[in-house]
Amino acid sequence: MRQPKSILITGASSGIGEALALEYAAPGVHLALSGRDGARLEAVSEQCRNKGAEVLAAVLDVTDRTAMRAWIAQVDSAHALDLVIANAGISGGAGTAGGENEDQARAIFDVNFTGVLNTIWPAIDAMRLRKRGQIAITSSIAGMTPLPGAPAYSTSKVAVKAYAEALHGALKPEGIIVTAICPGFVESRITEQNNFPMPFFLGAPKAARIIRLSLTKRRVSIIFPWPLAAAAWLMGLLPPCWRVWILSRAPKKT
Repeated sequence: MRQPKSILITGASSGIGEALALEYAAPGVHLALSGRDGARLEAVSEQCRNKGAEVLAAVLDVTDRTAMRAWIAQVDSAHALDLVIANAGISGGAGTAGGENEDQARAIFDVNFTGVLNTIWPAIDAMRLRKRGQIAITSSIAGMTPLPGAPAYSTSKVAVKAYAEALHGALKPEGIIVTAICPGFVESRITEQNNFPMPFFLGAPKAARIIRLSLTKRRVSIIFPWPLAAAAWLMGLLPPCWRVWILSRAPKKT
């Protein structure tokens, strides 16, 4: 597979998105980066430029469908997109004593699922005309089974994982590869708020290297680290009543 030269990444101002931007940054590479924090996004963009990449950065909210479509069209017209990574995501209220509220749940789904739709569909429309391209959607190992401690977050990740895998089958005949990225605990602004044990914790640069290598293999899904993935898979095989009973007793945020 040819190495991508025009790459768009949402949620690029921190965490996995930032690490992926730096991983792909190189001479001859065109990066389109978006995020909600202008200062952090500019800092990431400058680091990528220092590595030789051409960078177009935009402060955008992925829930703004009109703005996302206009920006992606602008990027694609300048440099036809090879790879789009729908990475922006949020959590909130997960595992806390009071649990998440309705507003948090709706906000999480708006970003984690609707934001993905707003990112990938303008790109898919353009890639279909060329009959080539790759879409990657960041889910989570939490997307392998719904978690009582994080109902909206885990369920939104279940949804985007399933959607990515279904789209892979639907779009592959048209030359478009869609991949679900399902990492475990990775260094990010989300995990830095966790005050419970995070087994097999990975630094963001290492996670980005794993993702980049795996994307070149055009896989349906990328799930890592494998011990945590195996545990999540086994948990998913349990009857729902057992699984909920066990997971309801997992450590919670204070």
